[in-house]
Amino acid sequence: MTSCRFCHAPLTTPLVDLGHQPPSNSYLKAADQDEKVYGLKAMVCDACHLVQLDTTVDPGEIFHDDYAYFSSFSKSWVAHAKAYADKMIAKLGLDENSKVVEAASNDGYLLQHFLKAGVPVLGVEPSSSVAEAAREKGVETIEAFFNVETAERLKNEGHGADLIAANNVLAHVPDINGFVGGFATLLKQDGVLTVEFPHLLNMLNLVQFDTIYHEHYFYLSLLSVEAVFKAHGLRVFDVEEISTHGGSLRVFACKANSTVHDATLALEAMRKKEQDAGLESGAAYQGFSDKVAKVREGLLAFLKSVRDEGKTVVGYGAAAKGNTLMNFCNIGADDIDFVVDANDWKQGRFLPGSRIPVLAPDHIKSARPDFVLILPWNLRDEISSQMAYIQDWGGQFVVAIPEIEVW
Repeated sequence: MTSCRFCHAPLTTPLVDLGHQPPSNSYLKAADQDEKVYGLKAMVCDACHLVQLDTTVDPGEIFHDDYAYFSSFSKSWVAHAKAYADKMIAKLGLDENSKVVEAASNDGYLLQHFLKAGVPVLGVEPSSSVAEAAREKGVETIEAFFNVETAERLKNEGHGADLIAANNVLAHVPDINGFVGGFATLLKQDGVLTVEFPHLLNMLNLVQFDTIYHEHYFYLSLLSVEAVFKAHGLRVFDVEEISTHGGSLRVFACKANSTVHDATLALEAMRKKEQDAGLESGAAYQGFSDKVAKVREGLLAFLKSVRDEGKTVVGYGAAAKGNTLMNFCNIGADDIDFVVDANDWKQGRFLPGSRIPVLAPDHIKSARPDFVLILPWNLRDEISSQMAYIQDWGGQFVVAIPEIEVW
């Protein structure tokens, strides 16, 4: 029996079992390359309500020198980052005497905006491929996993933070206690921590099971995040609902003994929303596995009808969530001819598990497929706008989450 990574209570309540899959960002250099697979099962902790995987893949197998996720390839995500930077500079009065630190800073997609505004920054990023891309933008970046030890070293080197940003990373670290403890260590007395994460409530309501993969050890709610933060001397004082990744929360926190950050009405409203939805009672988790099975049935039925009609399907976006979806549905190159992606790091490789080839986007123009399956459905508007030319030959777009939609 496994135990909760935060509170160590036994994990006995399953949410959904997606079978055995390879890590979703472990792209293959050859179609016949060997790969490791691991169980992909999400569990609910009945004690602290933290939803988590019951299998741990060594972070070194995921965040390595060949890590292929570069945040800057999404224009909408970079725009989101700039809007955040502008807002926080104004809200906190950040200037040349301040310090902004980002945990898991990727390729500098966020910190570049603070830097351009004259605010000193520091990125902490374990993957050298994206860390080097950040340095090319002028963003000072150290290659390390963020934890208490790293935070103590940075604090001693004079990097105490007025603002710590941690966007879509809280779910990525198996040692959540060490990670959050690092925030408490590095934050100045009245500094602010913001974390963004896909909201568990949206995952449950909109059947976003494809956001479950080995890189995401946790599936977070305000309820569970408040419990973790409180245990490490941090106090949540505000929360915002934002549209990224299919519906996320941006949580604001400070040191528990800070007196300058008052709790907001939005915080109380979100607590009530989650309570009413049954996140604390357990009612919200019931029946999720059945909903997931219906998504698989719908996608497989669509692909069968396409084959029966002699039509073709390609995918857009070699996204981790797409790999979870296709591996759970046992979809391969016989079902989808190829997937395109704007990230040239992924082009010429093969998707893990399904082994579907990844090509450059211009291959869609030459192949003229009947359907383009958008795998990163959270970017559907951006992608369908960029690829509107498929309508020239009668091509249509498809998403599978939360159900098949063709337009």
